[in-house]
Amino acid sequence: QVQLVESGGGLVQAGGSLKVSCAASGNIFSINVLGWYRQAPGKQRELVATITSDGTTNYADSVKGRFTISRDNAKNTVYLQMNSLKPEDTAVYYCNANGINGFYRAYWGQGTQVTVSS
Repeated sequence: QVQLVESGGGLVQAGGSLKVSCAASGNIFSINVLGWYRQAPGKQRELVATITSDGTTNYADSVKGRFTISRDNAKNTVYLQMNSLKPEDTAVYYCNANGINGFYRAYWGQGTQVTVSS
Protein backbone atom coordinates (compact mmCIF):
# COMPACT_ATOMS: atom_id res chain seq x y z
CA GLN A 1 0.00 0.00 0.00
CA VAL A 2 1.51 3.28 -1.15
CA GLN A 3 0.61 6.46 0.64
CA LEU A 4 1.49 10.05 -0.15
CA VAL A 5 1.28 12.60 2.63
CA GLU A 6 1.64 16.32 1.95
CA SER A 7 2.60 18.94 4.49
CA GLY A 8 3.56 22.58 4.63
CA GLY A 9 0.57 24.39 3.19
CA GLY A 10 -0.86 27.49 4.78
CA LEU A 11 -1.66 31.16 4.45
CA VAL A 12 0.86 33.62 3.06
CA GLN A 13 0.76 37.18 1.76
CA ALA A 14 1.29 37.95 -1.88
CA GLY A 15 4.98 38.10 -2.66
CA GLY A 16 5.80 35.65 0.08
CA SER A 17 7.21 32.15 0.01
CA LEU A 18 6.05 28.73 1.09
CA LYS A 19 7.47 25.24 0.82
CA VAL A 20 5.34 22.13 0.63
CA SER A 21 6.56 18.58 1.02
CA CYS A 22 5.23 15.16 0.15
CA ALA A 23 6.52 11.90 1.56
CA ALA A 24 5.74 8.57 -0.07
CA SER A 25 5.59 5.49 2.08
CA GLY A 26 4.98 1.81 1.53
CA ASN A 27 6.80 -0.92 -0.32
CA ILE A 28 8.77 1.43 -2.54
CA PHE A 29 12.07 0.72 -4.27
CA SER A 30 11.89 3.44 -6.90
CA ILE A 31 9.62 6.22 -8.12
CA ASN A 32 9.99 7.41 -11.71
CA VAL A 33 8.02 10.64 -11.63
CA LEU A 34 6.96 12.83 -8.74
CA GLY A 35 4.90 15.89 -9.26
CA TRP A 36 2.66 18.61 -7.92
CA TYR A 37 -0.76 19.53 -9.23
CA ARG A 38 -3.21 22.09 -7.97
CA GLN A 39 -6.92 22.71 -8.07
CA ALA A 40 -8.52 26.06 -7.41
CA PRO A 41 -12.23 26.37 -6.57
CA GLY A 42 -14.36 25.89 -9.65
CA LYS A 43 -11.40 24.93 -11.81
CA GLN A 44 -9.89 21.71 -13.09
CA ARG A 45 -6.83 20.18 -11.53
CA GLU A 46 -3.73 21.38 -13.36
CA LEU A 47 -0.09 20.44 -13.53
CA VAL A 48 2.31 22.61 -11.53
CA ALA A 49 5.62 20.77 -11.85
CA THR A 50 7.12 17.31 -12.24
CA ILE A 51 10.53 15.80 -11.62
CA THR A 52 11.86 12.47 -12.84
CA SER A 53 14.18 10.14 -11.01
CA ASP A 54 17.17 11.56 -12.90
CA GLY A 55 16.24 15.11 -11.94
CA THR A 56 14.59 16.31 -15.15
CA THR A 57 12.02 18.96 -14.31
CA ASN A 58 8.98 20.35 -16.05
CA TYR A 59 6.97 23.41 -15.01
CA ALA A 60 3.71 25.02 -15.95
CA ASP A 61 4.32 28.35 -17.67
CA SER A 62 2.44 30.13 -14.90
CA VAL A 63 5.00 29.12 -12.25
CA LYS A 64 8.28 29.12 -14.20
CA GLY A 65 10.91 31.20 -12.48
CA ARG A 66 8.93 31.30 -9.22
CA PHE A 67 8.52 27.66 -8.16
CA THR A 68 11.21 25.01 -7.79
CA ILE A 69 10.56 21.29 -7.53
CA SER A 70 13.11 18.97 -5.99
CA ARG A 71 13.25 15.47 -4.60
CA ASP A 72 15.17 13.35 -2.12
CA ASN A 73 15.21 9.84 -3.51
CA ALA A 74 16.56 8.35 -0.30
CA LYS A 75 13.53 9.69 1.57
CA ASN A 76 11.00 9.22 -1.27
CA THR A 77 10.10 12.85 -0.76
CA VAL A 78 9.31 15.64 -3.18
CA TYR A 79 9.34 19.34 -2.39
CA LEU A 80 7.89 22.43 -3.99
CA GLN A 81 9.48 25.74 -3.08
CA MET A 82 7.09 28.53 -4.02
CA ASN A 83 8.40 32.10 -4.19
CA SER A 84 6.81 35.36 -5.28
CA LEU A 85 3.42 33.90 -4.59
CA LYS A 86 0.36 35.48 -6.17
CA PRO A 87 -3.31 35.31 -5.15
CA GLU A 88 -3.96 33.22 -8.26
CA ASP A 89 -1.69 30.54 -6.81
CA THR A 90 -4.35 29.87 -4.19
CA ALA A 91 -5.43 26.24 -4.52
CA VAL A 92 -5.28 22.81 -3.01
CA TYR A 93 -1.92 21.35 -3.95
CA TYR A 94 -1.78 17.62 -4.60
CA CYS A 95 1.26 15.39 -4.72
CA ASN A 96 1.43 12.76 -7.46
CA ALA A 97 3.66 9.74 -7.92
CA ASN A 98 3.87 7.53 -10.97
CA GLY A 99 6.10 4.67 -12.02
CA ILE A 100 6.51 3.21 -8.56
CA ASN A 101 8.64 0.08 -8.77
CA GLY A 102 8.24 0.17 -12.55
CA PHE A 103 4.43 0.11 -12.56
CA TYR A 104 2.69 3.07 -14.19
CA ARG A 105 -0.19 3.82 -11.92
CA ALA A 106 -0.84 7.26 -10.46
CA TYR A 107 -0.97 7.76 -6.72
CA TRP A 108 -2.30 10.94 -5.16
CA GLY A 109 -1.95 12.60 -1.81
CA GLN A 110 -4.86 14.08 0.10
CA GLY A 111 -3.91 17.64 -0.78
CA THR A 112 -2.72 20.64 1.18
CA GLN A 113 -4.32 24.08 1.05
CA VAL A 114 -2.22 27.04 -0.04
CA THR A 115 -3.87 30.44 0.31
CA VAL A 116 -2.24 33.64 -0.90
CA SER A 117 -3.78 36.85 0.34
CA SER A 118 -3.56 40.09 -1.58
